[in-house]
Amino acid sequence: MKFAASLALAIALAAAPALAEEKAAKEDKPAAAKPAEAKQAEVVPQVHSTKHSGVFGGQKLSYTATIGETILKGEDGTQKAAVVTTSYVKEPRDPSRPVTFLFNGGPGSGSVWLQMGAFGPKRVAIPSDARDDGAPPYPIVDNPDSLLDVTDLVFIDPPGTGFSYLIGKTEPKEFYGVTQDAKAVAEVIRRWLGDNGRWNSPKFLGGESYGTTRSAAVTNQLVNSTFNDVGLNGVILISTILDLAAGSESPGNELGYITNLPSMAAVALYHGKATAPSVEAFAEEARQFAIGPYASALLKGQKLSTEERASIRRQLAHFTGLSEAYLEEADLRVTPGRFFKELLRDRGLTVGRLDSRYTGKDADNAGENPDNDPSFYGIDAGYTAAVNSWERDSLGFKTDREYQSISGIGEDWDWRVKDLPDARGYLNVAPYIGQALRENSAMRVFVAQGYYDFATPFFGAEYSLSRSGIPQDRIQFSYYHAGHMMYVRDEDRSKLSHDIRQFIRAR
Repeated sequence: MKFAASLALAIALAAAPALAEEKAAKEDKPAAAKPAEAKQAEVVPQVHSTKHSGVFGGQKLSYTATIGETILKGEDGTQKAAVVTTSYVKEPRDPSRPVTFLFNGGPGSGSVWLQMGAFGPKRVAIPSDARDDGAPPYPIVDNPDSLLDVTDLVFIDPPGTGFSYLIGKTEPKEFYGVTQDAKAVAEVIRRWLGDNGRWNSPKFLGGESYGTTRSAAVTNQLVNSTFNDVGLNGVILISTILDLAAGSESPGNELGYITNLPSMAAVALYHGKATAPSVEAFAEEARQFAIGPYASALLKGQKLSTEERASIRRQLAHFTGLSEAYLEEADLRVTPGRFFKELLRDRGLTVGRLDSRYTGKDADNAGENPDNDPSFYGIDAGYTAAVNSWERDSLGFKTDREYQSISGIGEDWDWRVKDLPDARGYLNVAPYIGQALRENSAMRVFVAQGYYDFATPFFGAEYSLSRSGIPQDRIQFSYYHAGHMMYVRDEDRSKLSHDIRQFIRAR
């Protein structure tokens, strides 16, 4: 063993000089070049324009429809995202004519809803009376309620929605967030104004649902920024959600119960679970109870007296249509999900979240929450079919990508906002609206709310826009007898169009 070990050591020592020479030779030899990474192929944006005519607001006019991609780039010039816009511009073109930029919400929703349901020159005709949309073919009809008679229209699908997408190795975090998204949309707006010679046109911004959150954040990027400001004449908020923390169902937050109560009253009345002369009168009665006795009772918590508890319980039953026994078991606090399930349980039905006029039937009537939202699955197929047919076949947009009516990007959303105090714990973008109103004496805000909307309750919108620092004299509210997407009801679509048309004309 000792001999073998000595022999091995001798061999190693003898080989050392040779190994050293071989290593030195390798170090002197230039290293082989690494294969170059494949360069990202440049996206060539497609743009298609077509000529059309129609009658809008009683006025016959010609217009150009343009669907195209705007490429957003990083500081190093790398292509980051392709944003698809669909614009409708009256001919002959007039640079002094108003232009309105519109988008939907989610986050993750394409502009299909406002474009094919409310304001585009064509719309999908689905039942107006809260019945489901059935099966295709869905009629795509002329839309006399389009706003084209008073304003040019630009529908924007932010990155990750509609046909818009991230390019190459772009990280979602670069665009999927309150501020990141707002910066991208603001850039698209500035680019469109420059490309179309519209910098001095009257300008309006409008969004629905999270699109109202986006409207506030984009307003901040356009109006409250320190460079290249874009003055706005007005902001249109449809189904408003600005104070995202107010409606949170986190234990200890009582505000959501207060802001939801007037909506519960309206829905109970609609379905015959309450009695009142009108929804307007009953909603006002519920507002006063919610902000007064009910708020006081909730804030007292377990210090609420037995007598006061009984009084509050009786009044809650009056407004909600729920039994006192159920309300007692719920500790006087009914979440929307429980309300959807409980209100019509005796009929074996649930009510919708986006629009509580709609009803559905669950597999199990004994459950605590509905299986699904009948007001969404009742309309989504018709809208998806319509936007694909219109944009692909009629407007000529060519792509193998699927149109994202509702994508899943909200799961990656960055809700932090650095320039608002404590925004990580309490996200409220209403101060952006307040600042813009204070710093632009000609800017106004239009707010459209449906009585039967639980995604963005009307009392929550009123609450968020009545806070300190927000001028009240230039905020206009209008109410509708439908839900989140009030334009699915024919009468409300016409009323919404009329109200916004008047808002734009009054600039």
